[in-house]
Amino acid sequence: MSNINAIITGVAGYVPDYVLNNEELSRMVDTNDEWITTRTGIKERRILTEEGLGTSYMARKAAKLLMKKTGADPDSIDAVIVATTTPDYPHPSTASIVLGKLGLKNAFAFDFAAACCGFMYAFDVACNMIQSGRHKRIIVIGADKMSAITDYRDRATCPLFGDGAGAVMVEGTTEENIGLIDSYHRTDGKGLPFLHIKAGGSVCPSSRFTVDHRLHYTYQEGRTVFRYAVTAMGDDCATLLERNGLTQEDINYVVCHQANLRIIEAVAKRIGVPMEKVLVNIQRYGNTSAACMPLVLWDFESKLKKGDRIIFTAFGAGFVNGASYYRWAYDGASAAVKK
Repeated sequence: MSNINAIITGVAGYVPDYVLNNEELSRMVDTNDEWITTRTGIKERRILTEEGLGTSYMARKAAKLLMKKTGADPDSIDAVIVATTTPDYPHPSTASIVLGKLGLKNAFAFDFAAACCGFMYAFDVACNMIQSGRHKRIIVIGADKMSAITDYRDRATCPLFGDGAGAVMVEGTTEENIGLIDSYHRTDGKGLPFLHIKAGGSVCPSSRFTVDHRLHYTYQEGRTVFRYAVTAMGDDCATLLERNGLTQEDINYVVCHQANLRIIEAVAKRIGVPMEKVLVNIQRYGNTSAACMPLVLWDFESKLKKGDRIIFTAFGAGFVNGASYYRWAYDGASAAVKK
């Protein structure tokens, strides 16, 4: 029996219509376009403003477009994995809601929580499921409604985050040297004090006190996170390149988590890859957490060619981090659709 490699056969995304730009944000909190742009590279972000809609709505939109683009029979989907930090509810899983809305009859679904590494980790899990031979077709979605956990009184964090969802179809192939080749993922567990939401979990359940004291929003010590992120992602990429016998010249593209343009630039410099090879859309969407990577693939799909060597790398709360080496499996120009 031939070895099975796991490949992406399609990519899609969804972002809300409402655009929150820096000028409007400066009327909400003490900041301005120059301050935000020079420190983060972000010009605007999309916000899901409609009442009663959450992460599952965006995830479903992305998955529905993905199925349309790939022509996948709904009955052929084996699993749906949703990577998210902002589930619709503590339970049931957001993935189960997406599955139900899509009308999938033969699939199982679960959520995956790894903060900003969520999509990259979930994709790795899906690839292993495909490589086992037990599953044929899996939808992996990264989706987050970060506006739901963003304090728009905090000038240090509110410019960073936006809402969105991206999805990929993962399938098997017997073609050699294509798809996910290698991954190097780590968690050091030291990140709790520096990046977290203080209340709403089992340690500190929701109460009038936690709401009144605004403890349900993302707290971040920016300088510490910046330093850890650059070091971790840079080292992870270097490790992956070395153990796969690759040089910087061998890499066609790098897909970083879109946390901060200065972080992305620092990682690229650390691994010796020119910014021309780094795919960046943070200026349009901000940090959409688990949605960042698939949204990058969605935006730049038309540039990707079969055989392209791509390095994925991300860092998030926990601290979680890692990198993956992937060879693109199809010519994106023929598959991309106008947004």
